[in-house]
Amino acid sequence: MHSRKFGRTGRDVSEIGFGAWAIGAAWGEVNDGDAVAALHAALDAGVTFIDTADVYGDGHSEKLIAKVMKERGGERPFIATKAGRRLPAQTVEGYSQENLTGWIDRSLKYLETDTLDLVQLHCPPTDLYYHPEIFERLDRLVEQGKIRNYGVSVERVEEALKAMQYPGVVSVQIIFNAFRQRPAELFFDLAKKNDVAIIARVPLASGLLSGKFKADTKFETTDHRLFNRNGEAFDVGETFSGVPYEVGLAAVELIRPLVSGDTTMAKFALRWILMFDAVSVVIPGARNPAQARSNAEAAALPPLSDELMGKVKAIYDQDIKPYVHQRW
Repeated sequence: MHSRKFGRTGRDVSEIGFGAWAIGAAWGEVNDGDAVAALHAALDAGVTFIDTADVYGDGHSEKLIAKVMKERGGERPFIATKAGRRLPAQTVEGYSQENLTGWIDRSLKYLETDTLDLVQLHCPPTDLYYHPEIFERLDRLVEQGKIRNYGVSVERVEEALKAMQYPGVVSVQIIFNAFRQRPAELFFDLAKKNDVAIIARVPLASGLLSGKFKADTKFETTDHRLFNRNGEAFDVGETFSGVPYEVGLAAVELIRPLVSGDTTMAKFALRWILMFDAVSVVIPGARNPAQARSNAEAAALPPLSDELMGKVKAIYDQDIKPYVHQRW
């Protein structure tokens, strides 16, 4: 496992992290035993970055992480959580000092720690980025010692660009994968210039880029790939990266011949992301130990050739770009 610098925090993290949404909720049924085993397997494989949120299973994901930390002992990995989606409705007014403090206090309790490594505003309303007082409230929480660093998790590139104007924002989490390439155009260069860490989420386009789905694949009623297919529950860009399912399946078949040897499509898709040095960490999810180990193995793959990178870009430009590029 290789490490990368996490912005200006002074910390290095594994370039493959662990996304803990799937072990909390909204990805179908996940057994707690499997979830705990997956976390252990990821950490055993050299993963040193875990990303969660207070709404993943209403705190269940945070509690499972705390359980694993207690079982392992020793030095804790870098654990990032998020806050803001517990609001009944997303409003700028909801991000009050009282609410922010309450959310962070609960995460401190659930993660069983005295200070949170990183708290990210969890895809707040776009207008929030034009309210500097919100970020001043986060500064106060840093001063109080409740959090070491803060960042943002965004839906749109424009939100990422605005967030970086606040000096306290050390990281931006954004959807980036072979089906969502726009962040690499302008945002990546500016993030590097400003020494802002980038967390690449939804790296497999909700599993589409694993190459394991078919037109008749069935998803459980508790899986967002069924109940949020058209954005019914939250931003449609979070499900299959906003790509219409059938369009994504067709594009996957164009990518499949590019994967050689015994490399899986999922590992290929993760390695594609790691070709961008602006990315600090990629956070695929895992619901069992085998999946966690496989994700970690992507870091050991050799770099992709310019020819392969060009072919993936061509598939995006021709088949995917019209559906997603200007939306996010």
